[in-house]
Amino acid sequence: MNIETIREICQKLTGTTEDIKWEHDLVFSVGSKMYCVVGLDQNPTSASFKVLDEEFEEMSNRPGFKPAPYVAKYKWVLIDDITRMKKSEWEKYIQQSYRLVQEKLSAKLRKQLGII
Repeated sequence: MNIETIREICQKLTGTTEDIKWEHDLVFSVGSKMYCVVGLDQNPTSASFKVLDEEFEEMSNRPGFKPAPYVAKYKWVLIDDITRMKKSEWEKYIQQSYRLVQEKLSAKLRKQLGII
């Protein structure tokens, strides 16, 4: 697993934008709301994403995971090395994080972004 594969997964999701925030984080957003953040200048590469409320405790206790700093209260987790998960897991969790975020966007904004 690498940053480029995460980028490919995210770019397939309607309305996704990407930018660099805080000088060293690659941020994927929908409707200006973040759903995945990847550390660019870290070795190993870490990443954060939103999970379901009921998954948060379990995910936070998996090896290599912890509640994400600053956003744990919104049920975000941090994985310390993106190679700990297979591509299929990344697809599942990125798509889920995207859905959790885009569902909170206004109907008008979802329509403008082409999200039905």
